[in-house]
Amino acid sequence: MFEEASEVFDNMFKSSFPLTFIVFIPAVLILVSPLPAEAAHEFTVYRMQQYDLQGQPYGTRNAILNTEARTVEAEVLSRRCVIMRLADFSYEEYQKALRQSAGAVVIILPKNMSAVPQDIVQFMELEPEMLATETIVPVYFAMEDDELLSIYTQTLTSSSSQGSLSAAEVLLHTATANGFQMVTSGAQSKAINDWAITSLEGRLVGVGGEDLPTIVVVAHYDSFGVAPWLSYGADSNGSGVSMLLELARLFSKLYTYKRTHAGYNLLFFVSGGGKFNYQGTKRWLEDNLDHTDSSLLQDNVAFVLCLDTLGNGDSLHLHVSKPPKEGTPQYSLLKELEMVVASQYPEVKFSMVHKKINLADDMLAWEHERFGIRRLPAFTLSHLPSHRLAQRSSIMDVRPHVDVKKLGRNTKLVAEALARVIYNLTEKGAPGDLQIFTEQMVQEEQLSAVVDWLTAQPRAAQLVDKDSSVVSTLEYHLGHYLKDVKRHYVKADKRDPEFVFYDQLKQTMNAYRVKPAIFDLLLAVCIAAYLGLMYLAIQNFGVLYSVVRRITQPKTKTH
Repeated sequence: MFEEASEVFDNMFKSSFPLTFIVFIPAVLILVSPLPAEAAHEFTVYRMQQYDLQGQPYGTRNAILNTEARTVEAEVLSRRCVIMRLADFSYEEYQKALRQSAGAVVIILPKNMSAVPQDIVQFMELEPEMLATETIVPVYFAMEDDELLSIYTQTLTSSSSQGSLSAAEVLLHTATANGFQMVTSGAQSKAINDWAITSLEGRLVGVGGEDLPTIVVVAHYDSFGVAPWLSYGADSNGSGVSMLLELARLFSKLYTYKRTHAGYNLLFFVSGGGKFNYQGTKRWLEDNLDHTDSSLLQDNVAFVLCLDTLGNGDSLHLHVSKPPKEGTPQYSLLKELEMVVASQYPEVKFSMVHKKINLADDMLAWEHERFGIRRLPAFTLSHLPSHRLAQRSSIMDVRPHVDVKKLGRNTKLVAEALARVIYNLTEKGAPGDLQIFTEQMVQEEQLSAVVDWLTAQPRAAQLVDKDSSVVSTLEYHLGHYLKDVKRHYVKADKRDPEFVFYDQLKQTMNAYRVKPAIFDLLLAVCIAAYLGLMYLAIQNFGVLYSVVRRITQPKTKTH
């Protein structure tokens, strides 16, 4: 019976190639059918800054990602998505990924930004370096969760083990291990046309004549960091805006009554584009000084006080481009600040910091320099001693970085000094410990509420358009205290733009669990070897059968 079956199979396969094809192709298709890709995790990612300023590109220039995940421990990072945790992040490893032409970099941030202070300080200092030059590698940030942490751990195990194995073991490990394919859902980034940066102004008009001196109080409301969607700017400059609104409220009450209605005009300006070389302030000055005949800035400006990063610390620094001369209003403010600090807040260290304007720099140091270029007396008050400190431009500047008690103290200190200048109290013989505003008048609850609201959403200039709730809410609050509240817009010149913003700053990323490409190659080799052996066996089925029969046939005994 087996001899007959052997002849039947032998003749069938040798004489009928189509029949062979029909019999074996289904088996081959079953073997080579692709393994379904399992969507391991879907999460939101935030892309690094991409903008042009004065014709110079900054940040990442790419947004598309579709590549396999690795960690920096892997020896080969070319065309791979390099995943890093903030706790393990270093600038050298980041540069290693860029040098090896990685397909992308994803940095995982902790849920609570203020929980790891040492890592925060380190990363704050690295953010400016990351943005200093452009890169074609897409750089994304993601908030840590259990699934993403599991993906990182598995990828780290796979990447770390390759360095201590032999070549054969690496090949086998690579072929059998599971990997993750990281894919973004968005398109390539493109420039945003006709983006408008919005600024707001309001005023309190003094009494006693037409040519009254004007005091200008300024604070920029936009935030900045390595990723726009993660830039909340609590201290820089949510604290400055909060203080400006509280000063507007306090002095609006004083200007309501004839007895306390002073002979100074108070002009409040909330500027946009502060983190982009103070574009809103620049256009506002041009509109008021070059394109109109009636403006408070054209008349008698006593001084401009810019508020920047005032929500923490026990020191205050008055940054000036030119030391004020004795007998000028700006000198009076300097002396009043010193007197109020010495008499009422001895725990505060106050100093004046002199730095000349360097027009050769791409970025101005402080906002008062915009006014100094137009020969208006101005200075910036901040608890930071230098404009180079990383707190001013970091995604780590979150709500816990603002101490409402100290913000309230600084607000009252500034209000007292301004009131002493406006009402000329020192020349009238008023003692330094005289308090115009009681502790209850400066509302810490109001300051806290404004900071909470400002830090509830990112305020990067690329995200706050003219219809934003940030702009409309600021306009409402200013209108509640001030008169003649109006908006000012600045758009980049189409022929020679000073700034260009780009889209695709927030995307959805999918991590698919997949086998590596080497697995497909080895699978194809195994299938080819299998088919080759089967073909040889079929072509020589009779011989194979004879050999098998000879081996398995029991030996006969000879007598």
